[in-house]
Amino acid sequence: MRQNRSLGEVKSLEKGYNSDIVLRGISYHVQTEDWGRANPYLVSRVFRDGAVVKSIKNSYQEILPNGPRSDSHSIRLAMRVQHEQILDLLTAGQLF
Repeated sequence: MRQNRSLGEVKSLEKGYNSDIVLRGISYHVQTEDWGRANPYLVSRVFRDGAVVKSIKNSYQEILPNGPRSDSHSIRLAMRVQHEQILDLLTAGQLF
């Protein structure tokens, strides 16, 4: 059965962050995305050679003061902070 999505649902998703980094000769791609208010999580994935080697999933409730009722700016800021924290941990050798 096909599910219809309203434009309101699509607009509630924030665009994600993507970074490529080479550490000790190994290339990594880090992707952080918002799953939207209907599924209120921020998810970061670290890829190596096209495969996910680490996944970090945080609910809005855990990281945003107003949980799923948070405004777009707050969600975007939380997503950026999460993405930068993953990059910092990866660079410091503390992610794995």
